[in-house]
Amino acid sequence: MHARARREGTEIAAREPYGQLSSGESVDRIRLESSTLRVEVIAWGARIASIISADARGQPGEVVLGFDDVAGYEHDRDYLGACVGRFANRIAGGTFTLDGVRHRLATNEGPTTLHGGPEGFDRRLWQADPDPATSAVRLQRMSDDAEMGFPGQLEAIVTYTVDGNDLVVEYEARTDAPTVVNLTNHTYLNLTGTGTVEHQCIVVDGSRFLPVDEALIPTGELRDVEGTPFDLRSATRIGDRIRGADTQLRRTHGFDHTWVLDDSATEPGGVRRAARVEDPQSGRSLEVWTDRPGVQFYSGNLLDGTLRGRGGASYRQTDALCLEPHNFPDAPNHDEFPSAVLRPDEVYRARDIYRFGLVDPGR
Repeated sequence: MHARARREGTEIAAREPYGQLSSGESVDRIRLESSTLRVEVIAWGARIASIISADARGQPGEVVLGFDDVAGYEHDRDYLGACVGRFANRIAGGTFTLDGVRHRLATNEGPTTLHGGPEGFDRRLWQADPDPATSAVRLQRMSDDAEMGFPGQLEAIVTYTVDGNDLVVEYEARTDAPTVVNLTNHTYLNLTGTGTVEHQCIVVDGSRFLPVDEALIPTGELRDVEGTPFDLRSATRIGDRIRGADTQLRRTHGFDHTWVLDDSATEPGGVRRAARVEDPQSGRSLEVWTDRPGVQFYSGNLLDGTLRGRGGASYRQTDALCLEPHNFPDAPNHDEFPSAVLRPDEVYRARDIYRFGLVDPGR
């Protein structure tokens, strides 16, 4: 049964079958659509599988990397479109101490726990509940106590809503014991649709960033971007900076850092603009707004051509970029960072907006 509802030009198609995992479990696909934006979400990893946005000529086109079928997503280890957790980004040494108790986590990047470990939220089947009354889809899963080593049973919820040109992503989590939480989405974006993003221009609204050590763990310093390749406060062509001689760029083979967001350009609800990308070829633009303290700009550095995506395409470095609003990496091991601790009497909430549009031709 395919339920449909409309709200201000937005419609949702509920519970369309997408395919089966190797375990035999069925995976649903949900389509959210307005007159200008279409988003497809799948229950495996609570992933954004597709975003169709019109270019300056009014022609709709795909703007995210993805796969042709559920098998591609099941075997994916690059987090294409995934909701990552229980803790997005890195935790040093796969360990942290909370309330005097040391917790050891499953590791998947040498000694580091990346995006929740080898079987994180991206590797789990979520329960998808489309809500025609609000033109949204709510995905939920229960993460057991000690899953990947994290303490506490955690109920996680992510809700995707298409509203005009906006894709709104809202996160909620509750726990029965003290734990750490940091959720985000890992969609790979290319506003041209294909080819490199090096010609696209980016602005990141942060005057400081987090330098990383050889293991890509934040050192704890909040470094001023002034005079560095990380000064993206005005529109900068990505290809002009990505291969600079800066030690930080060499260490990460491009951009893979968290910017500390400034408090300017806020909207009702406490969200501030984190970044803007403009594509002169297609005329598309994207702004990311968030209520988080930071945003990770990742230039797809680990895409090495071995990953085969939609239509058999071979994905390579700079074929896409990721803009991931979240708390700071390795926050459980840095008292000076914003706290990532969630306790049983609290509710974790976060809100991100991906706002698609067109480049102003007069600029």
